[in-house]
Amino acid sequence: MNSSFEKQIMQLSHFTTESHSLHLREQCGTVAFCLKLNLPQYRLSQALSGIAANVHHVKSFLNHTAYLSCYFPNSQKTDVKNIIVFWQKGVDEVVHETYLGQEIHDHVSPKYRNRTKMDMDKWTLQLLNVGIVDEGQYKCIIMHVDKGPKKIIHESECLLHITANYSQPEIAQLHTGELKPNENLNLSCSSSGGYPEPKQMIWLISSENITDRLIRHMDVLQDAVTKLYNVTSKLNIPIPTNTLTNISCLLHLGEQQGSLVSVPLVIEIQAEEMEQVKVNFFGPLIAVILLITLLLGFLILKNRNISSTSQSVSLAV
Repeated sequence: MNSSFEKQIMQLSHFTTESHSLHLREQCGTVAFCLKLNLPQYRLSQALSGIAANVHHVKSFLNHTAYLSCYFPNSQKTDVKNIIVFWQKGVDEVVHETYLGQEIHDHVSPKYRNRTKMDMDKWTLQLLNVGIVDEGQYKCIIMHVDKGPKKIIHESECLLHITANYSQPEIAQLHTGELKPNENLNLSCSSSGGYPEPKQMIWLISSENITDRLIRHMDVLQDAVTKLYNVTSKLNIPIPTNTLTNISCLLHLGEQQGSLVSVPLVIEIQAEEMEQVKVNFFGPLIAVILLITLLLGFLILKNRNISSTSQSVSLAV
């Protein structure tokens, strides 16, 4: 850029009226180039011709393709060769530009280069292999280029939300050895690799058609590189006895995302107690049977001895 043109741009940047903004954009050439000038008084959002922006919420899964629509009806059937489509994120980050039917990559931010495709039939931008850092607000600006100055004919905004699936919550026992009555039950429930941050983790304890809901502190850890979350909650309660108890943990992700529940942990201390009762019951019974058997054996042996003695006496006579 020559010094005279740069001076002219700086002078024009002090005006925020529509006519001066459009004239500045005409002098700049492409929309992205104007944005790259980074003039403090000039932003595309300030150069709009009074068209209200509609924010559309868009959801996409991590590492999938996000579809950001301009929601442009093109009621005038304007030829794409007379159209500039410009996408930006935030204030000054260039995502994509299609200038008179041709894609321009010169001013696109490096992290979006070779990651976008513009479908001019559907006026939709495809953002490939989205990551957590791609989450945020995107603006589509459509300008008509004719004999006169460039004119903004449409603008819309999309708020991109990224979702990553959490693993199924898993319960682990923190104690060692067998469960015994009158002791505490120490459990943890964990889920990993998800986004966004979940709301809370709830413990469900069910026995005899009654379910108690316990909310405990949830430890949240976000990976510095992937930005994904790992969550853990711990439970410490007295060991339930004399009843069959199911313990589950439920991870509440949000109103629109639903919840995930773990495989239930079954606690059945009653079965061990019944086994002990059976042993205590059969012990005396076995002793009685053994005693009766010994008595019968003694009587049989005694009768045999008496019979032998009688036979000996008869032979002697």
